[in-house]
Amino acid sequence: MAHAGLHDPVLVGLSVAIAMLAAFVALDLADRMKAASGWARRAWLMAAALVLGGGVWSMHFVAMLAFRLPGIEITYDFGLTLLSLALPVAVTAFGLSIAKGSGAEGLGGEGADGTRPRTARIALAGLVTGLGIVTMHYTGMAAMHLPGVLHYDPAWVAGSVVVAVVAATAAIRLALAESGVGLRVAAAMVMGLAIAGMHFSGMQGLTVAHHAAVIPSAAETGFGQARLAVGVTVVTVLVLVLALSAAAIDRRFSQNASREAAALRASEERYRLLLQSVTDYAIYMLDRDGVVANWNAGARRIKGYEAEEIVGTHFSCFYTEEDRARNVPARALATALAEGKFAAEGWRLRRDGTRFWASVVIDPIRGEDGAHVGFAKVTRDITERRRAEEALAQAQGALAQAQKMEAVGQLTGGVAHDFNNLLMAVLGSLELLRKRLPDDPRLLRLLDNAVQGAERGAALTQRMLAFARRQDLKPEPVDLARLVRGMADLLQRSIGPGMRIETRFPARLPPALVDAHQLELALLNLVVNARDAMPEGGTITIAARA
Repeated sequence: MAHAGLHDPVLVGLSVAIAMLAAFVALDLADRMKAASGWARRAWLMAAALVLGGGVWSMHFVAMLAFRLPGIEITYDFGLTLLSLALPVAVTAFGLSIAKGSGAEGLGGEGADGTRPRTARIALAGLVTGLGIVTMHYTGMAAMHLPGVLHYDPAWVAGSVVVAVVAATAAIRLALAESGVGLRVAAAMVMGLAIAGMHFSGMQGLTVAHHAAVIPSAAETGFGQARLAVGVTVVTVLVLVLALSAAAIDRRFSQNASREAAALRASEERYRLLLQSVTDYAIYMLDRDGVVANWNAGARRIKGYEAEEIVGTHFSCFYTEEDRARNVPARALATALAEGKFAAEGWRLRRDGTRFWASVVIDPIRGEDGAHVGFAKVTRDITERRRAEEALAQAQGALAQAQKMEAVGQLTGGVAHDFNNLLMAVLGSLELLRKRLPDDPRLLRLLDNAVQGAERGAALTQRMLAFARRQDLKPEPVDLARLVRGMADLLQRSIGPGMRIETRFPARLPPALVDAHQLELALLNLVVNARDAMPEGGTITIAARA
């Protein structure tokens, strides 16, 4: 007698719910698979295969438990039942591996060249997985023990195969595609219905021709339906809950890691922008041996090197040959490491070989564990500041000299004024003496010499007063030859008998516009300086030309 069988609507609904839940968890695990790499990606692939394949198997057997043949008890073979469980897990893992590819195409739905995985690869994976699920279905059917013969309608069998392949292809394509939670829920519902449709399409073409026979007890032939239903339900829910929990925990860790990585990248970007925005300072890092590790815009402007030219080069190339010979670079790093900081000023070299005066600060860099990892070096070009400081020092020196000369001038003016008063008294006394002396040529010659000396002393005081700015200069036409002849005796007595004075003046030399007293003083100073320059004696020539 042939029967098509009946289905318990509650268990049918439960099987569809299991298929949807399994599909959702599998998609969630596939999402973690795309976010992972290396061994973690392979682990999530196996977990997704286990959940999807196990979910399909659980849906299948819960649906089988919903199948009833009036008056016939159905039991299941343990070995075939395990085989039917292993089949969907294995073919799902194999299908995902085919779709995943190797090298050129990734799990995130895009290859290294930006292209989508080939449709043929996904279609092949869907075909393999679908045929494996169909094989699982009919293996599970073969695990049933009942007194009768199972007959399958070829059309419904073919339909179930098509549904299985389409459902598997859609499942793999969705697992590899980018999706949010809402899309995953919708996709899980469609996939669950498709998987359940595959099962019930196959069951629709089933008829059982049973015959009267002794029905073996469940204890003798396998698991009873009640116990199998409880076992399948508990295992399925437990596996799905654990998988979903693992995915949620991993997602939470991944999100935290992503936020921390994003914050770190943002911090590094802000630091990079800060360094690149500073152009007045060369700011860069050295490794523990003093090799340049990075380069900023200020370093490029000050030193003239591009980053690709200098990174990887020892920083001693910035020092002069003299400093390198004295081992200044190594001592600077040693000081920074020992004392926590090195600061100095000195000459440094640019890329073109020119020098600049630099202010240099070197600080050691230590990791969180206190280990020394390198140095931070800051260099500033202060050549202009040094020049300004030197100019200021020169100006201050000139000011001090001017102040000193002003003080000397004031002192000279006071002395000259008092000495001039004394000379006036001397000249007055000499004039009185001239009137009282007898008309003796020798005495008069001596008196004339005394008067001449006093007058020259008075002229000297006039020059000192002029130097002290207490008497205005009086330039007037002066006969230079006559002025020098009038000073001949004074000049000769000033340099002594070891020196000889010669004069050379043209016959028609025009007068010079000059202060006569100042010119006499200048000539006297020049002659004395010439004498000091010739300690062995010699001839001093005084000449003029028009």
